[in-house]
Amino acid sequence: MAKLYFKYGAMGSSKSAQALITQFNYEELGMKVWLIKPSTDDRDGADIIKSRIGLMRHAQVITPDQNVKEEYHKAGKFDVIIADEAQFLSPEQIDQLRDIVDEENVPVLCFGLRTDFLTNFFPGARRLMELADSITEIKTVCSCGHKATVNARIDGEGRVVTKGSQILIGGNDSYIAMCHKCWKKKIAEQGE
Repeated sequence: MAKLYFKYGAMGSSKSAQALITQFNYEELGMKVWLIKPSTDDRDGADIIKSRIGLMRHAQVITPDQNVKEEYHKAGKFDVIIADEAQFLSPEQIDQLRDIVDEENVPVLCFGLRTDFLTNFFPGARRLMELADSITEIKTVCSCGHKATVNARIDGEGRVVTKGSQILIGGNDSYIAMCHKCWKKKIAEQGE
């Protein structure tokens, strides 16, 4: 029986690398993979999934107005679906992925962030936490050595940002993974 998986982690935890390695493993077994990503994530190109270690593949882009279930049927028959940056999918699109699991018996593996730079759920991630059959944290560490859970947004001077829109596409230049204690300490030191 197929399942809906949510594999989440803080920035820098190798989520995209794991998504691409998972795709490779399925394809090596002769299985057909539908690799998708939301259009919100255009950091490395509209249809590119790229990891920090250099792995890269083309993916089908899903826009906010698209019905994932309809796009799946248009794309053809697949043995598995892998979605990177799944936090940017809408709750309705997560429901559609859930329907594919239930109705088509196709496993769906979603990789992404759980929370934003202020530790609030992304809507897509919240829905995945509610619906996924399997939830796995991909761990990474803070500079202090403790487990990182916060996606700290930083400015050009390395200051932790505490205001702004929920979504700002960026990599190591815009975010660092921190433990909650270091994040709060850094904000307090900044006088915010």
